[in-house]
Order: sequence, then C-alpha cells, then structure tokens
Amino acid sequence: MPFVNRLSMPAAALLALCFAVPAATARPAAPVVNTNITEAEVLAAQQAWGDALVSISRDNEAGGLERARATASAVLDGAYGYNMGPVLFKPTLTQAPQTFRTTRDGALAYFVGGDKAYPSDTGFALKGWRKVEVKNEGVHIHGDVAMTMGNVTLTDKDGKRTTVDKTWAYKKDDAGKLRIVLHHSSLPYSAK
Repeated sequence: MPFVNRLSMPAAALLALCFAVPAATARPAAPVVNTNITEAEVLAAQQAWGDALVSISRDNEAGGLERARATASAVLDGAYGYNMGPVLFKPTLTQAPQTFRTTRDGALAYFVGGDKAYPSDTGFALKGWRKVEVKNEGVHIHGDVAMTMGNVTLTDKDGKRTTVDKTWAYKKDDAGKLRIVLHHSSLPYSAK
C-alpha cells in the first residue's frame, strides 16, 4: 500500500480506505463529491451574493416586503450555512446587544427588517441596491474551506456608492455546495 497522508484526506475517503470491501462483494460506488474549493467557485459565490442583494431590493420595489422576504429567505437557504450550524455573521449596521447574527432568523431580520425580535433592523437589503462590486485583497483556500477579505462597493438607485470592508469564509456542504459560514462586514475606519 502506498503512503497516504491521512491528515489531509477527507474523512469519507479515509473510512473507505480503512473499511474497503473486497471487489467480489463490493456494491456500486456512490458518486464522489469533490470537496476542494476553487477560486472560480469563490468568485462565483461572491457574484451570486451581490446579485441576490440587488434582487432583494428590486423585489421589494416591485412586490413589497413579503416578496423581498421570500427572496431573502431563499438566498439565506441557498448561500449560507445555517443548515450546517451557526454562521458567524457580523453585519455592517448592527449594534449591541444584537451585533452578531448566528441564526437564520437574525440574518433575515437584518436583510429585510420587520421582525419584532430585532427592532433596530430596517432592512439593509431594501436600500435600493443596483450594483455590487467585490474587490478581494486576498483569497485563501484550504481544501473545503475558503476565506476572502477585501472591499464590497454597493451602488444604490440614485448612484450613491458605499464601500464596506468584508470578510467571508466558505465551506462546502455534504452535497458539494459552497456555503457562507462567516460573513463580517464593517465600514472602513475614518479618523474624522
């Protein structure tokens, strides 16, 4: 048997190696999902996040809060890893005691407001966003986890641009889908 670095091997592959069934009795192999993240996947996830933010704003304008809430809910289910455990989410415009949003309900309240449990939230995604540009300062990928840090510039319907500092971490779920598991956003420091 060749040398295998078991520290870097995914758990499923290690179990398969340790408990291999002789070929005569083996069942058909299940499809193997590649858990390694590529930079292209990270960039696509960031673009999808920006497009989703614009969609939530437009849906609010075209169909009201309930339509925006449905879109935001679908975005949270499709892009974030709340189904994998708590997401480390620190939105740009939150304050103590509700600064961090480790639950799906907290994130939904931040994006669209209207939740009595989060009375300070007015709906960040409802601000009339039209364009989102991501400029990464760096991307770090290690197997099924990727982290990025940089700036995100948001343009509203009046052309006003707001730039925030943003850090994301992504992890692939069991189906091989990239999920946001850390999302930190803040306004750049100003000495004024």
